[in-house]
Amino acid sequence: MSQFWSDDDMLFSLAKEKLFVALVGDVLDTMGLQHQFLHPQLKPIDPDMVIIGRAMPVLEADYFQQQGPGHNEISEKPFGLMFHALDDLKKNEVYICAGGSLRYAQWGGLMSTRALQCGAAGAVVHGYHRDTNEILRLNYPVASFGSYAQDQGPRGKVVDWRVPIELDGIRVTPGDVIYGDRDGILVIPAHAVDDAFHGAFEKAKGENAVLTALQQGMTTVEAFDKFGIM
Repeated sequence: MSQFWSDDDMLFSLAKEKLFVALVGDVLDTMGLQHQFLHPQLKPIDPDMVIIGRAMPVLEADYFQQQGPGHNEISEKPFGLMFHALDDLKKNEVYICAGGSLRYAQWGGLMSTRALQCGAAGAVVHGYHRDTNEILRLNYPVASFGSYAQDQGPRGKVVDWRVPIELDGIRVTPGDVIYGDRDGILVIPAHAVDDAFHGAFEKAKGENAVLTALQQGMTTVEAFDKFGIM
C-alpha cells in the first residue's frame, strides 16, 4: 500500500504518533481539496482525544413523538434505525452523522460502550452529545458541538446508514477518512488518502527541519526561502 504503512491499523497508529490534523489539512490544500474541514466549533469533547478512522456515515432526521401509525415503518421505531447502524460499526470506523437538529443529543454513553465493543474508532456528531462523564471514563473519542442532556428518543431518528451524507457543504462517503483533534475535524476523501498522508509524513520531516533552524536563530524569511514551509 505504501512505503510508510501496510494497512489502516498501521496508518492510523503512525498518524497519531507523528502527525496532527492541521498538517494533513495543509497537504489537502496543495492537492486542490481546500474545503475539507467541518464546522470550526465541532471538536473532540476532551482536547487530548484524537479521532481517526474510516467514515461510517449515518443519516438522521427530526421526528415528533408518534401518536399513531405512520406511513413508514421507521416512524414506529424508537430511534429509527440507530441501533442497526450502531451494531453495524466495524473496526477502525467512525460513526459520523448528519441531518438532525440541535434539539437533542445524538450520541451518549451506552452508544460509546457498544461502539467500543465493535472496535470502532470514534464518533463525530454534527450536534450534541450527552453522558459526558461516562464517555470520558470510557476514553472513547467523540466530537460534537457540546453537551446537552435532552434525549433523541422522541425527537429524532436514524433513517439510513452507510450512505453519502453532507456536513457543512462537505460530502462524506463510506470509506473516507475522518481525522480530528483539538484543532478541528477533517474529511479526507478515500481517493486522496494515500497522497494526503504520504505528503503529510514528508511535510512533518520538513517542519522539524524548520523548527530546528528557527531554534538556531534563522529568520522566518530565510527559513521559508530555504525550506518552502512555515
